[in-house]
Amino acid sequence: MNTRSPAFARTSLKVQDNAPDAVPGGDGPRNADHSPANPGKQQASGGAEHGLHTAASPMRVLVACEFSGVVRRAFAARGHDAWSCDLLPAEDGNNKHLQCDVRDILDDGWDLLMVAHPPCTRLCNSGVRWLTKPPKGRTLDEMWRDLDEGADLFSACWNAPIERKAIENPIMHKHAKARIRNYREPAQIIQPWQFGHGECKATGLWLAGLDPLVPTRIVDGRAQRVHRMPPGPDRWRERSRTFTGIAEAMAAQWA
Repeated sequence: MNTRSPAFARTSLKVQDNAPDAVPGGDGPRNADHSPANPGKQQASGGAEHGLHTAASPMRVLVACEFSGVVRRAFAARGHDAWSCDLLPAEDGNNKHLQCDVRDILDDGWDLLMVAHPPCTRLCNSGVRWLTKPPKGRTLDEMWRDLDEGADLFSACWNAPIERKAIENPIMHKHAKARIRNYREPAQIIQPWQFGHGECKATGLWLAGLDPLVPTRIVDGRAQRVHRMPPGPDRWRERSRTFTGIAEAMAAQWA
């Protein structure tokens, strides 16, 4: 998620309570503070969040760096035990959300890691200019430190002990690539207009153990809505949101 300096801070794991879409009796053992004793190793809850299409072989899916719930809901709708994770609380109030640093739970036995949108401001090509001329109020040392922290998070997810992984991020500059352990180029570049949204937003998918996504519905329209968003306190929030058509393709093709 863009421009959130706390995005790299370590915090204690917290599960959102009093959620409207909670699955009764399906969350497994819990600690004294009501967080799952081991959410990654729990069994599937026995049904999707919204009662749709139960999968024949449900997976334990971790959707990291997501507060919107878009990707989590897409997998849950197909019967998977899908959890989102972010430092922010779940935007939809769902209790299948872990409010913590994803690096603290990567070893919890997940079947699939989908990193929806790790902080990319310092990793992507569009932000490389700040490494030589920082924005007002910031220093060069801070810019390079942010880059190191962003690369460390990407590296942790990319090298996590999970067989199937997908990381979504814009195209990176050379300084970011050099800092990521076992870096390799993205498996594909996708656009929203390939999945039913008439917009442009080139996004790389780094894949391990997964096939590239097949476009589901190519449509007209090449609006650059995301790129042209005016400055504002919520700009980063909207820019980090996964398109529903892409999320549904991920759940359908990677499950």
